[in-house]
Amino acid sequence: MPTIYPFVPVQYAQAVSAKPGTPADLSALIAPPYDILDQAGKDGLLARSEDNIVAIDLPHLPAKDLGPDIEYASAGLRLRAKLQEGVFVKRAEPVMFVYRQTFEYAGGRHQRTGVVATLDIAPFGPGKDGRGGILPHEQTFSGPKQDRLALMQATGMQISPIFGLVPDEHHNLARRVAHIAGLRPAEVVGTTDDGCLHELWAVHDEGTLAHLTHDLAGQDVLIADGHHRYTTAMTYLEHLQAGGKKLPADHPARRCMFMLVSLHDPGLVIGPTHRVLAGIKGYSWHAFERASKGHLHLAPVHGGLGSIEHAMKVGAKKGGKNVLGLYDFATGTAYLCTPIDPDPLKGAFPDKPHAWRTLDVAICQHLIVEQIAQAKLNGGQPVQWAFPHSVADVDALGRGEGGKSGVGADFEPQLGVIVDPTPLTAVREVCGANELMPQKSTYFYPKLATGLFMFGLS
Repeated sequence: MPTIYPFVPVQYAQAVSAKPGTPADLSALIAPPYDILDQAGKDGLLARSEDNIVAIDLPHLPAKDLGPDIEYASAGLRLRAKLQEGVFVKRAEPVMFVYRQTFEYAGGRHQRTGVVATLDIAPFGPGKDGRGGILPHEQTFSGPKQDRLALMQATGMQISPIFGLVPDEHHNLARRVAHIAGLRPAEVVGTTDDGCLHELWAVHDEGTLAHLTHDLAGQDVLIADGHHRYTTAMTYLEHLQAGGKKLPADHPARRCMFMLVSLHDPGLVIGPTHRVLAGIKGYSWHAFERASKGHLHLAPVHGGLGSIEHAMKVGAKKGGKNVLGLYDFATGTAYLCTPIDPDPLKGAFPDKPHAWRTLDVAICQHLIVEQIAQAKLNGGQPVQWAFPHSVADVDALGRGEGGKSGVGADFEPQLGVIVDPTPLTAVREVCGANELMPQKSTYFYPKLATGLFMFGLS
């Protein structure tokens, strides 16, 4: 990877002044990432504390669109005021953090542990000359990048880290961070609404910092979450350098804050990102059935949406490949869906690796949406999308409750596509082939908390 560095973070004052053995509890002050919150979620966090980080990190809703300048300027003014009041303070010495998350998922208890540091900003691509590179793993949207750039320019701060994965072939990083977390109680803790416990250990002794740096030297970093924010950091640096302005090699804007987790960490969990489609002018379930003939095998699911995931598991156990679920909102009926061709995207994408062509999300985007819904039912025009992470959220969209999925009240869902989580092995294989996965291919659970640390850019 690009060179890894300790950094001087900005934190809530109580996090910096916490005494050994008595961790600072920031539960009322931390927040989920900006892109999974709606207005009700923001209001709920601010009801706990007016100093919750969400007041700065989410000045405009929805964050997928660029808001008015005044909203970002107000966030910048608020941050500077809280620094003057002493709500936030700048730590005295450079540190890395060991960051552990303890959570429940799919009936089991998991712990995911990594190291927080800064990396040199570099263009996307594999490394050269023994240095690792920064690898994206999925395509991105333009709106969130504009929103995040406006906020970064107004605050002069990276407010939340990028979530990166490293190969860690010899498991050195995984063992190191687990060892550090086991030596003493955490200095900072916080629990988010999803029940996840977040714990933080500051690492500032030179020996341990050197070991962590050695563990990570030369490795590629795969961005698991935060593509928009990393691209924003690159754009921010480009803007500073516009007109030939020279920045010193150690200027903070040349670096980006990352949470780095080993691909062998036992707590890595990927959840699903389903699709809900709208705005298809010629859509009805019968029209979709006719349009999909020759492409898809469809079978009804008794019990509707609530039974669809169980039916998919049964289908997969019987040897089915790419077993997806479809849900028609108008009739409340559900179906199992499998491609008739076991490699249905080979003709359109012969140069893509097999692992890419057989991703559920690729089949959804390029077969179900582009070849059927758009081409045959919508005059070739794009459809509208929502990306819920659970069947319950799919159901909520049908009831007009789209806030969690980032859509407005005018979103009228027509067809839900239920997918299995993308396997970690597929992520490794596709990215190892230097390919981008489709948008919203993975949902690494849980999200990192915002508000545990920030990184000043000046």
